[in-house]
Amino acid sequence: MDQRFGYVVGDVVANVALGALVGLLCWLIVGPSWNMWIAMFLMMAIGSILGLVSFFITARWLGAMEAMVPMMLTGELTGMIIGMAVPMMPPVSAMQGLVLGAACGAASMVIIWIANALLRGVTRDGREVQNG
Repeated sequence: MDQRFGYVVGDVVANVALGALVGLLCWLIVGPSWNMWIAMFLMMAIGSILGLVSFFITARWLGAMEAMVPMMLTGELTGMIIGMAVPMMPPVSAMQGLVLGAACGAASMVIIWIANALLRGVTRDGREVQNG
C-alpha cells in the first residue's frame, strides 16, 4: 500500500464512501422479517459487486491492488454486518445504516493497514521492506 498522503486520503475516503453506500443500500433491501443468514450472504454478494464496481471507478487514481483489496473487503464486510443487523436488531434507521456502513469502511482500512504492516515484515538479511 502506498504511503503517500494523497493515496492514503483517497483510500480512506473511497472506502468510507463505499461503506456508507453499501450500508444504505442494504438497509433499503433488507427488512426486519428476513432470515439473518440469508440476508448476510445476499448482502455480502451485493456489497462485493458494489466493491468491484467502485474499484473500477477508483483504480485509475489509487492503483489496482491498493484499491481492489480494501474496497472488496469494505463491500463484503459492510454487507454482512448491515445485512445481519437489520433483521436481528431493533428498527435500524437509514442514518444508522449509513453511519455503520461508513464505520465498516474505516474499520476495513485499519484492518488492511495492520495486515500490510505485519505481512511486510523483515527480509532474510534483516532489513525492513521499503516501498520502491
